[in-house]
Amino acid sequence: MKNSYRQGKVTVKVGKANAKVMVRQTKHKFLFGCSEFSTLTYAAGEMNAEDAAKAEKRYGHMAEIMNFVTLPFYWGRFEPEQDKPDTKRMLGAAKYLKAQGMLLKGHPLCWHTVCAPWLMEMSNEKVLETQLNRIKRDMQDFAGLVDMWDVINEAVIMPLFNRYDNAMTRLCKEKGRIKLIKELFAEARQANPNATLLINDFETSEAYDILVEGLLEAGVPIDTIGIQSHMHQGYWGVEKTEEILERFSRFGLPLHFTESTLISGEIMPKHITDLNDWQVESWPSTPEGEARQAEETITHYETLFKHPLVESITWWSFNDGLWLGAPSGLLDKNSDPKPAYNALKDKIKGEWWMQEKAFVSDENGNIIVEGYKGDYVAVCDGVEVVFEVL
Repeated sequence: MKNSYRQGKVTVKVGKANAKVMVRQTKHKFLFGCSEFSTLTYAAGEMNAEDAAKAEKRYGHMAEIMNFVTLPFYWGRFEPEQDKPDTKRMLGAAKYLKAQGMLLKGHPLCWHTVCAPWLMEMSNEKVLETQLNRIKRDMQDFAGLVDMWDVINEAVIMPLFNRYDNAMTRLCKEKGRIKLIKELFAEARQANPNATLLINDFETSEAYDILVEGLLEAGVPIDTIGIQSHMHQGYWGVEKTEEILERFSRFGLPLHFTESTLISGEIMPKHITDLNDWQVESWPSTPEGEARQAEETITHYETLFKHPLVESITWWSFNDGLWLGAPSGLLDKNSDPKPAYNALKDKIKGEWWMQEKAFVSDENGNIIVEGYKGDYVAVCDGVEVVFEVL
């Protein structure tokens, strides 16, 4: 096998000797994901007809290549008024996406940005109590639907953040990163023992490396390291990507590339230190940019997919014109595929996919299937056998 950590082999019993068996793959084990925030209004029936039609087209394209979706649990938007969380609408979105075959992740449980403003009126002790209660409530409310969470987002800069006042920066500054994160993860583990718990950050320097090391030494139960790769200022390149992979691989934990973007228009200037500072009236996609985006997207995915610890890549966002108004989608504003989408589909459902294949069972009624890890179905004389390649 070319990639033993991506491919596997399994013996499947079909129960009939010398029989023709058709086998097809139905899902990847590897998590190919995207962020999807509009499902809240779609599932609640709050979209107008035009937007709903675009959403349905988008969901169709999503289902073609994706099996994993990140949902928005930004506290300030999810619970703009204390004790009135948007649980009902979010549950509707989660149920809709799960019915489309998507694994779901909640993002994030704790973050200094888009923080609930009403926390500012509380003491730090009360803020922590409320934050821990929020983790318990939301993880338990969504258990079985959302069992993967970014427990904390961008903790490296959390105590240093000075763009505006917020309760989490104030709390983190007082307690320190490691003490705060340890309490958050302990609460999350207790709230849903079966959940996959991530730390997530855009910081890919040694500062994040050192924080992760300190957290693990303190016994924080991190399941997965989340790495953002927003490349609005240009593609990192293979060398930088591999250097980041090497640095974070030393922990031996699964790696998720949680927020990947590549631009199909003008590249953001290098002198911008905070991507949010780049505010332009119009940021169009161009034919030249789309060709560049497609090429770079495939190189980025190939670099990550070949690394044994990488288990997930999430595209942020699926459509153009969302975060920062950037042309960073795999689809355009009308939910039509761009060249990057088509190139990625050729990879995920072509080169990295076992097409339908005919087998003949042996004298014991078995077949041996070798392919990319994931879900499969075998059909023999009209009878289906569902199995996994692990």
